[in-house]
Amino acid sequence: MDFKGEIIKLIEGKISDIDESGLEKLIEVPPNPAMGDFALPAFSFAKTMKKAPNLIAGELAETLESPYFEKIEAKGPYLNFFINKGLLVEDVLKDVYENKDRFGSSDLGQNRNLIIDFSSPNIAKAFHIGHLRSTVIGNSLRNIFDFLGFKTVAVNHLGDYGTQFGLLITAYKLWGDQDAIDKNPIPELLKLYVRVNQEAEEDPSLRDQARDWFRRLEAGEDEAVRLWTYFREVSLSEFNRVYKMLDIDFDSWNGEAFYSDKMDQVVKDLEDKNLLVPSENAIVVNLEKYSMPPMLIKKSDGSTLYATRDLAAAYYRHKTYDFYKNIYVVGSQQNLHFKQLFTVLGLLGKDWAEDCVHVPFGMVSLPEGTMSTRRGNVVYLEDVLLTAIDKTKNIIADRDIEDKEKLAADIGIGAVIFQELFNDRNKDYVFDWDKLLSFEGETGPYVQYTHARISSLLEKGNFNLGDEVDYSLLSLDEEFEILKNIYGFKDTVIDAGDKYQPFFISRHLVALCQAYNSYYANTSILVDDEDLKKSRLALSFAVKTVIKNGLGLLGMKAPEKM
Repeated sequence: MDFKGEIIKLIEGKISDIDESGLEKLIEVPPNPAMGDFALPAFSFAKTMKKAPNLIAGELAETLESPYFEKIEAKGPYLNFFINKGLLVEDVLKDVYENKDRFGSSDLGQNRNLIIDFSSPNIAKAFHIGHLRSTVIGNSLRNIFDFLGFKTVAVNHLGDYGTQFGLLITAYKLWGDQDAIDKNPIPELLKLYVRVNQEAEEDPSLRDQARDWFRRLEAGEDEAVRLWTYFREVSLSEFNRVYKMLDIDFDSWNGEAFYSDKMDQVVKDLEDKNLLVPSENAIVVNLEKYSMPPMLIKKSDGSTLYATRDLAAAYYRHKTYDFYKNIYVVGSQQNLHFKQLFTVLGLLGKDWAEDCVHVPFGMVSLPEGTMSTRRGNVVYLEDVLLTAIDKTKNIIADRDIEDKEKLAADIGIGAVIFQELFNDRNKDYVFDWDKLLSFEGETGPYVQYTHARISSLLEKGNFNLGDEVDYSLLSLDEEFEILKNIYGFKDTVIDAGDKYQPFFISRHLVALCQAYNSYYANTSILVDDEDLKKSRLALSFAVKTVIKNGLGLLGMKAPEKM
């Protein structure tokens, strides 16, 4: 049932000069259930109706009636709507029973193509904890948009090109040991990268050598291409181990190098539009008119920059996928770059530039401070995940559970993901081991444990989906609050997609778990009254379904036993 839609239908004919979308934006959920389940402030109607908001609310309350609501009353300038509890109980539980794993999903996307560019680590560099945010935010958004009926394309735009490869080839030629790299690829390549950056500060000629090697790579010289291919392959082997732990895959691994032969058209279009100008031994697009620094297209030696490759990538994605949205999940440090990118696409006459979206996020740091690949002080993401698993093993060591290895991975890795997705993505946060693995409070293990507790309860109560349920027996206020939360799950998923904010879902799950655990502590579920037991088990099953579906959208597992 669409309770908001019913409110809109009731009001639409009573108020002129406001349409359906305008009304929908006005409808609120009061902080206190005593003030109703939905509220409509009348302030916006005062000018049109030439009356005080409290008078408008009072007059409307006297004329409105609907079987969807037990009562509609005015409180000052607010019109408060109290949902018909009986209708809600039956509607929600039937919806859960019917849709199960798809409860909360929709066909809003209409199977339109939606690209999500996320993770994108740099080849031959550490896949470190700083990459965690893009990886899990992007994966969750992919899950959310799939759930909303879009046809998503997950792209890992690998950093596999650029002058850093000139530096790495230079370092390998001077000090590289292939046997050592084969045994321990990323740490050994990172050592070379750190060393060449340190020594280049004393010996600038190393950077000249690096620029020359990158030029040779762009020109397709055999030795440069051979070494680049080797670095890429050993790096991907390492990265894929981490992606497997996170249960993340991609539809496309096209990194920067893929677009190296696709930039000529971009440069030609920029020339045809007279957008290119020389500037300090480089070719740029002047964006002073838009209060931005110039966008660099080519260096003085003719080599390209990642901005040029990003333009080529946008061209390719639109031509290949005809996307509805092209989403980049990249840190907020790149805000300027994406403003420049989308502005230049617009100047090139690409109307689809408006369908390109940057989804920024803040930084993750450790209590010791920030990390730097150049200095070598990084924390490998794989080490973080393995540590989370080991710590979880110690916590569950005394529990009588089968396959503790898998359970420790589900809980430990899930805890890392949940901590990452519990806050507004725009905020910086400090990685916190102590909070991460707590089975209490606002954590992943707490939500997973609630799911497992309900699974055990359903098993003990011999719950059967085919049993008839007397919905009228679910009449407690606590039950109604839980059902409202379940009912609101679909809107939460839609909001999470609209605003690119997975934390809406994690917060929703915590609120649902808190409400259910309070209910569980104060209400007997497995009572002697068989009909009452069945109705309360049906409610519990609905809670379990939402938790499982929500955890899946975050990229987490929902263990049956903990």
